[in-house]
Amino acid sequence: MATDPAQIATLVVAGGFLIAFVFGLVAAKSNFCTMGALADIVNMGHWGRMRMWLLAVAVAIAGTAALSATGQVDLAKSVAQRPNLPWLALIVGGLLFGIGMTLAGGCANKNLVRVGGGSVRSLVVLTFVAIASYMTLKGLFGQWRASWLDPVRVDLGARGWADQGLDTALAQAFGLEPQAALAVAAGALVLALLVFVFKDPRFRGNGLQIASGVMLGLLVAAGWYVTGHLGYGENPETLETVFFATNTRTLESLSFVAPLAYSLELLLLWTDASLHLSFGIASVLGVIAGSLVYALAAGTFRWEGFASVADLRSQLVGAVLMGFGGVTALGCTIGQGVSGVSTLAIGSFLAIGGIVAGSVATLKWMLWQAEREA
Repeated sequence: MATDPAQIATLVVAGGFLIAFVFGLVAAKSNFCTMGALADIVNMGHWGRMRMWLLAVAVAIAGTAALSATGQVDLAKSVAQRPNLPWLALIVGGLLFGIGMTLAGGCANKNLVRVGGGSVRSLVVLTFVAIASYMTLKGLFGQWRASWLDPVRVDLGARGWADQGLDTALAQAFGLEPQAALAVAAGALVLALLVFVFKDPRFRGNGLQIASGVMLGLLVAAGWYVTGHLGYGENPETLETVFFATNTRTLESLSFVAPLAYSLELLLLWTDASLHLSFGIASVLGVIAGSLVYALAAGTFRWEGFASVADLRSQLVGAVLMGFGGVTALGCTIGQGVSGVSTLAIGSFLAIGGIVAGSVATLKWMLWQAEREA
């Protein structure tokens, strides 16, 4: 393992790009999309893509729990696991992100995949997501978030919780040892998800969706390993152990809203020596590159623009809501829905619940509108 800080940072960035490259390739091949999966259910009653997404979640939970149980990573240091639980921000941010991704026709991950396939429309959407997310991190929207939403929280640390994991809640409630609580919580969730996923014979016969769900879940676990194990080392200047090449300065896995903001910041302030490529920025580039390779190989690369002014308006409103909501909820359908949930963080379940509720409500409203105008 590398010990030089520059080598460690390079390893983390390269790892992030490679993981996201494969993620983009698989997502493009399998048409992986959380919003699309919800639309399939609402509009057609079809659960195929949702089962693929839930399989990815189950595999990510199993892989991440294994890393934690064997001491490879310390998930308690991740942003998702902080013992302060900003429940209002997570729910409101999730709801707005869910509405936004539905208006924009897909979440941040799906739009990155589309950019690789030639969608100029998605490039515009992602630009506005990046602007809105940067404003939510450091600008006007951030003032609103910090003043109105973030202060409404539950301090679990004051109640003796080391983090906000479901396993910690189980240990507190029943007096279990941490390792046993982790095994029970992760095992029960994974088992329940797998039973639901594979009870459908049509899904059991779909090798592409099964393989894709497994691969995407493993890639999320790999992200935790790269940043939380390979990227964990000693800073020679301070002699403190730190996480190298992550924007949050702790371990991360795949997430795409805040990294879009950091990507925009790097482009705008390129000559600022304090800014560098990070795991998150590399993952944004990796998804685009992976989907581009797939599109070129499959012959599906096509330039695509906006269908109409109304389409443009809807997409841009959705993009701004995604940017604000994704940062406020501490992640997107991947950042919270797969990566965050894989840590068993209670807040991640609140955030993804808000995302699903916002998206489903918007889908039903759009369906009602279409039926009324028919």
